[in-house]
This record gives sequence, structure tokens and C-alpha cells, in this order.
Amino acid sequence: MEREVKVVIYGMGEIGKRVVRALSEKKGVKVVGAIDIAESKIGKDVGELAGLDRKLGVVVSPNVDKVLGETKPDVVIHMTQSYFKKVFPQLVKIVEYGANVVSTCEELSYPYIVDENLAKKLDSLAKEHGVTILGTGINPGFLMDTLVITLTGACVKVNKIKVTRVINASTRREPFQRKIGAGLSVEEFNDRIKKKIISGHVGLEQSIALIASALGWKLDKIVVEDVKPVVAEKEIKTDFLVVKPGQVAGLMQIAKGIAEGEEKIILDFRAFVGASEEYDAIEIDGLPPINEKIVPCVHGDWGTVAMVINSIPKVINAPPGLKTMKDLPVPSATPVDLRVCLKS
Repeated sequence: MEREVKVVIYGMGEIGKRVVRALSEKKGVKVVGAIDIAESKIGKDVGELAGLDRKLGVVVSPNVDKVLGETKPDVVIHMTQSYFKKVFPQLVKIVEYGANVVSTCEELSYPYIVDENLAKKLDSLAKEHGVTILGTGINPGFLMDTLVITLTGACVKVNKIKVTRVINASTRREPFQRKIGAGLSVEEFNDRIKKKIISGHVGLEQSIALIASALGWKLDKIVVEDVKPVVAEKEIKTDFLVVKPGQVAGLMQIAKGIAEGEEKIILDFRAFVGASEEYDAIEIDGLPPINEKIVPCVHGDWGTVAMVINSIPKVINAPPGLKTMKDLPVPSATPVDLRVCLKS
């Protein structure tokens, strides 16, 4: 029987708002509920919060049981936290209501290296309730892992992989510029890193583990280096702030997957205002060698929205359980009408 795909939005932050806007332009899908604990959002229509010119007739509620129980969604798009252990109770609750999950939780992209026992419990629970759970996004979820895995399909042999993502944060929204420490002194930046006010990029470890798992590589260890500041050499002005020479323009972080003393996978992430070039580059030392470069880099926010929405049909039609991007069919843009993704 053909019907609309029912979606609940769990987390009405910036990405959540963009997901609502994007879904509102598609046929065969309907946002039937929204969950958030922020007082500024509770009771408000999601259409208004998302910046649409109309209401959607769905108001934000902090009551998870009420929303899931009344709406009975096919999929919950979950966007609340970056860390697996913190979102675990939320995911359990969703699964118990019989809904599939597409989450932007970075650590959920490969949670087995965070807590294998919890990951296995979640997998078993999902199978018990006949639903599928997926952690995805633009990064982790695609650019520094799934796209890499796909490109290795053209190689007979793979020796080493290096992935670099450089973001010119000057074109990004103010919260992102503040998040990466733009405008701080080096001392202030280091202090905020120490206090975990600034966290750097979450998910590099998961991306490495995902690539290694897909290739059958057994890594001895994954090393995630400390977050380092990128210091401005000249004055940089954005729409939101001014960075003076010697101040922090942003951050960089490198992670490495090591086997038998050799660096097999290297991920280099950089985000700072004033970057002269922004790009996503994948270098595969193999037979044949592959060098791919996307200029400018893929937009992080809209890329995440796309990965979330485009994963809906893949998740609904996947076998039950906790899945990673390597377990699903090749990512692709969704049809205009999402009703085709329903099994019944």
C-alpha cells in the first residue's frame, strides 16, 4: 500500500531546520512530529522555526513518549549529540517505539570502537523490533570515509590512504566560526580546548575504523592528535568577526590508522577563516593510484542534510539492526517522491 513516509525530527537545531525545509519540498513524505528540549522552541510550529512561509501544523514538544506514541513514525531523524554513550538512551527509546533511525551522531557512524557492548545491545534491540539504525552525515558519513571506500573499488591493491578536508570558515555561519575558535588568542584557544569548550572535529576515529573495516585491514591502533590552532598571518574580516594577525583563525586535527608501525590511513581536517583554497582531497596509494579533489569543498551543513534525507530509503529497506555506511547500498540522491521507499 502506497502512503507517505512519516518522519519525526528529533533536535531542531540548525541542521534540523534545514532538514525540515528540504523535506517540505519533497513529495510522499511528511513531518509528523518534532522533539526538542529548548524552551525557545517548545510549542512553536516547525515550519516557522525552519523559516518557511507557512506553518506545517506540527509543534515542537519535549515529550518523547507522547510524540513517538501519537505519530508512529517510519523514521526518526535524530540530531542531538555527537557522542554515542550520551545518545544511547535516546536511541533505545526510539527503537522501542518501532521507528527506524537516521542519526547525525558522529560516533554512531562506527560506535563499536566507542563501546562495543553498547553497540551490540543496540544492534540486538533494533533486530528485535525490526528496525534499522544508521549514523551518517557529510563527515563522518561520506567525504572522509564512504567516498574513500567507494574509490578503492577501482584499485587492485591499496597501500595507503590520505584524506584532506580544508574548509574556508569565512563563508560559514557565525556559530561555526566561534566553534572553531576564530578571533581568540592562542592562549584562550588552548584553554578552551583544555576545558572542552572547543572539541575539534568529532568522528575522525570513526572514519578510520570504517575504512579499515571495509578494506579488511586490522589496525594496531588509531591515533588522534591534539587539536591545534591555525594562526592568522594577516587581518581577516568576515561578516561576523575580525581576526587580527597572531590570533586564531581556526583549527586543524590529524588522525592516523597504524598497522605494523606503518601509517595506513591519514585524515587531515582543517577549518579556518581566510583559507585561500577549500577542498576535499583523497589520495590512494595503490594499483592504480587515485587522486581525487573536489574544489571547493562540499558544504558541510547542506551535505549533512542531504546525506540524512537520502539515507531514508536505504534505511527503511535495509535489514534490521545497527548499520554503518559500508553496510548499505551506494549513496544516491533520493527520488522526488519518497513513497517509493516504503516496503508496504
